[in-house]
Amino acid sequence: MATSPDDIESAEDELRPEYDFRSMRGVVRGKYAARYRERLRVVRLADDVADAFADEAAVNDALRAYLRVHPTEPMRT
Repeated sequence: MATSPDDIESAEDELRPEYDFRSMRGVVRGKYAARYRERLRVVRLADDVADAFADEAAVNDALRAYLRVHPTEPMRT
C-alpha cells in the first residue's frame, strides 16, 4: 500500500528523543543527491522489449552476455 505525503506528515514520530536531528549542525537533506544522480543511469525499454524480460536482473544478464560476445568501448553522448 502506497503512502501519501499527508500520511507521512500525520504519522506519529517514532524516533527516540536522542535522535533529534533538528539539533545537529551541518545536516543537510539531500546533501549527496546530486552526486548519486550523476552515477544513476536509467534506460527506458520499449514495451515489446521489456515484455521479453522478467525483471531488471534478466535485462542485465542479457546485456552482459551480449557484451561478452560483442565487446566495445562505452559510448558517451
